[in-house]
Amino acid sequence: MSKTKSDRNVFVVDRELYSGLIRLHVLHHAVEEPIFGLGMIEELARHGYRISPGSLYPILHGLEKKGYLRSKEIRNGKSLRKVYRATAAGRIALVLAKSKVGELFRELVEGK
Repeated sequence: MSKTKSDRNVFVVDRELYSGLIRLHVLHHAVEEPIFGLGMIEELARHGYRISPGSLYPILHGLEKKGYLRSKEIRNGKSLRKVYRATAAGRIALVLAKSKVGELFRELVEGK
């Protein structure tokens, strides 16, 4: 069965809606421990997000540019892996976002 244009548009809308959730998810894990691209792709997949490296890495770079993440390269055998950690600004942003997410959750799910 082929997808119609409206089916593709729904997927695009979903991607736009979920992009903020993905950013928060990334930030949450970067506060807890160092993260890297492939590990985050796998983590996000466990939560039903299918995201490619071509979509995730710009998100990581954008969060770093905003000052929410800091990266450093770590040797992993013969290769280098870029690892990200949340900055103080990232931790503060996550605390503020949690409040907003909680408020939205109560409104969407609990009807309050």
